[in-house]
Amino acid sequence: MNTQSKSTSPAGLVRGLVDPAGPAARLVGPIGVTGVGYVAYVAVMAAGYYYNLTFVQLGLIDLGTRRVGLASSTVSRAMAGFAVAALVVAVVTGRTMDRRGWGGSLPVKIRLLFAVVTTQTVLTLAAPRVSTSAGFVAWIVVCSATLGVGMPVAFSLMVDLVAVRHRGHVAAVAAGLAFAVAAVYPLEWRIEAFAPVMATMMVPAAVVLGVLSLRRFAFVDRLARQHERFGIGRFCRPTPIATASLAFWVPLAAMFAIFFVDSVGFLRIIETPAYVSTSWQSPEIGPRLVIAAAHLVGAAMAGVLYTAFGRRWLLVWIFGLFAFTHLLYTTHLHTGPAGMDPPLALPLFYVLAVSFYTTLNFALWPDLSTPATVGTRTALGVGIAGWLASFLSTSLALYSESLGLTLLDHLSLVNALALLLAVTWPVVAYIRRARSLATRRSPP
Repeated sequence: MNTQSKSTSPAGLVRGLVDPAGPAARLVGPIGVTGVGYVAYVAVMAAGYYYNLTFVQLGLIDLGTRRVGLASSTVSRAMAGFAVAALVVAVVTGRTMDRRGWGGSLPVKIRLLFAVVTTQTVLTLAAPRVSTSAGFVAWIVVCSATLGVGMPVAFSLMVDLVAVRHRGHVAAVAAGLAFAVAAVYPLEWRIEAFAPVMATMMVPAAVVLGVLSLRRFAFVDRLARQHERFGIGRFCRPTPIATASLAFWVPLAAMFAIFFVDSVGFLRIIETPAYVSTSWQSPEIGPRLVIAAAHLVGAAMAGVLYTAFGRRWLLVWIFGLFAFTHLLYTTHLHTGPAGMDPPLALPLFYVLAVSFYTTLNFALWPDLSTPATVGTRTALGVGIAGWLASFLSTSLALYSESLGLTLLDHLSLVNALALLLAVTWPVVAYIRRARSLATRRSPP
């Protein structure tokens, strides 16, 4: 009895984690270790994406325009520079990871994440105190460097922690949770509201990553060996994809277009009180909960489609949803009854499209990679298609507002682009498929 009570005490459990033969290590078998990896991946990606969705993309606009008092055009240029700087750092970090063989090294990624999260925690606490343009620029420079390091490190965790057959579903959980929480809380999109929420999340995360970085644990060693089974992505089997090939750059271009269409439309929509006060910033909790649930449902649908059909058809769904959504908004602006609240269907279709492409963004780049190439592939994929597209479109949306372009004119241009992509992508996919079949059937 004595031995058993010591084994199951907290101290005994800690010793078991450190000792490969300890009782806790025996309790966490192969299935348990994989499950821990899935939970860790979802926690890192959901928290990181929530941070970028709220604190960085929305909080920085509020910080620059309201608190520091900069013009929208100045903030737009700063955000564009922020995106470019983060992309450069991400590519350098990704290339370094591949050259040094860190793509399949979980302990190295944990140490890098510890440095990133610790720095971002300090930046988060300091942000509400920034009150000058020089301080705003300095904050952006440091933040872009940390996020540039974090992009390939965090997104490459999938090759260490998630089996290929489960990637769509696990990515869906991470994406759905990030957006669902962002839809419900915080109530105000102000830097003073974002900072305490972020710090509350990041301080415990920094402590956990610090402990894992400074001490060796048996379950981490077991997780670190999983890349031997999980590392080669779905689209690199049986033959790995070359970085210079169209198989990599065509999806990257398509994802760039998706992120661009989303952000350039969304950031003008949320500047319109009639649309944002009845949905994402409704004073009532009901619409926020419905939007959060729609994010979860959309992500789950995307996970199923990704697992069953692959990236091409999911891209068709995403382009189609965005085209339909922007068409709904422009139609409502043209014909909506004056004085009546916009229907909740408008944001619901929007969040379905967002959940679809975010799930794809999480799973696609690791599935186009191996442990030897995942650093560069995730840096380029997330940095160009996600980060650069989002913040360049943020810059463009702020600039169009500063020029006095009406919401209807702005969304009409966005809708035209969305419709063009929705029509072009399936046509191109059909032509490529037809050419492939014709080549395969032609006689020698």
